[in-house]
Amino acid sequence: MIFHKRLALKFLVLVSLWIKYDPIFVAGEVRCIEREREALLTFRRALIDDYGILSSWGIEDEKKDCCKWKGVVCSNTTGHVISLHLRGDRSRDISYLRGKISSALLELDRLIDLDMSGNDFGDDRIPEFIGSMKQLQHLNLNESSFSGIVPPQLGNLTNLRTLDLSSNLLRFDNLDWISRLSFLNLLDLSDSDLSNVTDWLEQMMKLHSLRDLYLRNTSIRDVRPSADLFANSSSASLSVLHLSQNELTSSTFDWLFNITSSIVTLDLSFNQLDGPIPNSFGKLINLEILGLSSNMFGHEIPNSLGNLSHLQSLALSNNQLTGPVPESLGQLSKLQYLDVSFNSLEGTITEANFMKLENLYWLDLSINPMLKMNISPVWNPPFQLDYINLAGCNIGPRFPAWIRTQTDFTWLDLSGARISDQLPQWLSEFSSPFVEYLNLSYNQISGSVPDFSSKLISIVDLESNMLSGLLPLFHPSTWFCQLSLNMFSGSISSLCTVSYGKLELLDLSGNQFSGELPDCWEKMKGLQVLSLANNYFSGEIPRGFGALSDLRSLHLRNNSFSGELPSTLKNCQFLKLFDIGENEVTGTIPAWIGENYRYMTHVSLRRNKFHGSIPPEICNLIQIQMLDLSRNNISGEIPECFNNFTSLSEKNGMLSEEKENSMHNFIIDYALVQWKGQELMQYRNNLRLLKLVDLSSNRLVGDIPRAFACLKGLISLNLSRNDLTGKIIWDIGEMETLEILDLSRNKLSGVIPIGLAELHYLAVLDLANNNLSGKIPLGTQLQSFNASVYAGNSRLCGLPLALCPGDGAAQDDDGSVTPSSLSVSYNYMIEFWISMAFGFTFGFWGVVASLVFIRSWRTAYFHFLGSIWEWLYVTSVLFSAKFRGSST
Repeated sequence: MIFHKRLALKFLVLVSLWIKYDPIFVAGEVRCIEREREALLTFRRALIDDYGILSSWGIEDEKKDCCKWKGVVCSNTTGHVISLHLRGDRSRDISYLRGKISSALLELDRLIDLDMSGNDFGDDRIPEFIGSMKQLQHLNLNESSFSGIVPPQLGNLTNLRTLDLSSNLLRFDNLDWISRLSFLNLLDLSDSDLSNVTDWLEQMMKLHSLRDLYLRNTSIRDVRPSADLFANSSSASLSVLHLSQNELTSSTFDWLFNITSSIVTLDLSFNQLDGPIPNSFGKLINLEILGLSSNMFGHEIPNSLGNLSHLQSLALSNNQLTGPVPESLGQLSKLQYLDVSFNSLEGTITEANFMKLENLYWLDLSINPMLKMNISPVWNPPFQLDYINLAGCNIGPRFPAWIRTQTDFTWLDLSGARISDQLPQWLSEFSSPFVEYLNLSYNQISGSVPDFSSKLISIVDLESNMLSGLLPLFHPSTWFCQLSLNMFSGSISSLCTVSYGKLELLDLSGNQFSGELPDCWEKMKGLQVLSLANNYFSGEIPRGFGALSDLRSLHLRNNSFSGELPSTLKNCQFLKLFDIGENEVTGTIPAWIGENYRYMTHVSLRRNKFHGSIPPEICNLIQIQMLDLSRNNISGEIPECFNNFTSLSEKNGMLSEEKENSMHNFIIDYALVQWKGQELMQYRNNLRLLKLVDLSSNRLVGDIPRAFACLKGLISLNLSRNDLTGKIIWDIGEMETLEILDLSRNKLSGVIPIGLAELHYLAVLDLANNNLSGKIPLGTQLQSFNASVYAGNSRLCGLPLALCPGDGAAQDDDGSVTPSSLSVSYNYMIEFWISMAFGFTFGFWGVVASLVFIRSWRTAYFHFLGSIWEWLYVTSVLFSAKFRGSST
């Protein structure tokens, strides 16, 4: 015994001396191996470090120990670098590296873990030399801007346990090399191109250690594997399978259930799976997460899903599912996430559907219009929900009382849920410190809004209800407040009692607010959208609006504002939509509208009391898409510089927009404009497609500027009810996208230019009450309009008006057609049909002769022939109908 104690004591002494004098363990000594330190410095020189990520790397004395460098991990026993973690973060542009990966890394021959994810390697290819780092067990190049063919040399990394190449622009010609990675546990090739790999499933089946497989958005194709593939392969280890965002069809089920016996997570969302959901899913008893969203599944939700006792997440949204929600789902006691939104489910939801869902925190039944809820008002649910979305369901008419028990929610959407009840005051009693979203819009909810001023609700949407009372107040940190189309009334001066520094959208339009606007807008400097339209406000527009330097959209339409536009508005230099139509604003149109608003796309000053001329500075609004100055007292000539409107000159859409850095995508600007044939139209969602100039109902004089012909993207032009003289511009046919043209009630003279007949999209035309003369040009468009659009031009003739002298069918005083006119009309018809037949025959046989000998022409032509024949047929019928009309 004494001998053993002495032996142990000697061993401890030797170990302590070794630790004391070995340079790896001496305090203050450099543990880093010199060769590897130099390799790391060479590696660094190939990188561009904009954010100082590698600032701890260097040759200075205090930086010599590379084992202390950021991202570097050394072995505690050997001092060799074993791990290099230099993960970047480009998602929020926080910090990342650029440049190239140097082959100096080959000197790190003990490296087992390399993570360069989240950096930017400039769409370069993955270096082939990485395949020589044979000690690697973990390789992560996720989201690092690599592209091109993946080098097959990666198959030499036979010790790899995890390989993540996802979220790059990589392409695979084959996966033959991957079968050599026999120890691979996790493989993520998401967002790569595997469209050329037809045996992807066969190759994956050779990876017997594979547990997690991610092939999201890889363009993989349906496969039809042989039966012996599964007999000779082991897939028992596979527990996570992500195949979402591909084009897989229901033939996938022929092999899927052969490899998923032990599956825990299965995601097949965003594919083309159709038919009924297979009952076989109910046999995957280990399943915890099942994603089948955004497919084309129909029929009812199978009861067999109620057998998945371990299921925690079930996503069936955006399919074509019908029938009731099976009560068997209410038995899934571990279920936390349930989403069946955007289907055609029907029937009635009762307490039985939630019987044992005590762990449920996410419930989304939205956009199932035929789905009803019949829940007892005294029901106490077994769950406490964080996310509640019942939008577009039939849960009314009463406000669901069970919501009162859900005190921890952060998202509540009951919009369009057919509720016609008083808004309960208890709704403000929730205990959650932060609610991201509260939406009760598009119901018939009445009453007053409870006091939410102490509750942090980020987004409030109560639009289109019957709510009344004074303006409700919300938390100072609210950033989206939508209260439009209700019955709120009184002054809005209470806004001044709270500093809404984070508020970005405030919409009070379509209510009954009245009085003058308060001038405390400096408390809302973050506002980007402000709509006070369609109320009863009066007085002058506040000068304090000039403090809203981030304002993008200002809507004051249809009130009783008076006075001149305050010059402080020119401080709102990011303004894109400015609508003060239908007020009593006076003065001249200020020049600063054109000088200060570089991003302006929509301006409406219609139906006010502006006078004076249109300032030429307005032509600086190069991004303008809608300019409405109608129904004012504007005089003078139209500026000759409208060709500066670059956006209106482009046929394809509009100029690229500035990046919106804080407004969510669901914020939709809107404007009210006058569209010919209708008094007012409200554009939502498609506002950015509207291209319009309306200068009607003013006192403008002079000629129509030829600059209008440059506006090739203009859809609607209204110059009616002015005192314009001269001729219609002869090159009006260059305005190719014009759909609406109103030049009525002016003093225009001369002939209608033939180019007007070439406007193929023209749907609305009004040239009435001018001094036009001559013959209406022949064309399929101009003759199709009612004669009233040409009325009041006494010297105008031709179809659809009376024919011009010597042009055929003359009429007697009583309006009857003479025999000579019938003869002329008949001869004209004969000439027309002869020319049509000759042209068609010559063209047809000329093309056929070519197609007989030129195969490429033949293939392309037959795709085109159908549309040509349809055009010829419609044209001939139209001409025939018109000439028959002239003969009767």
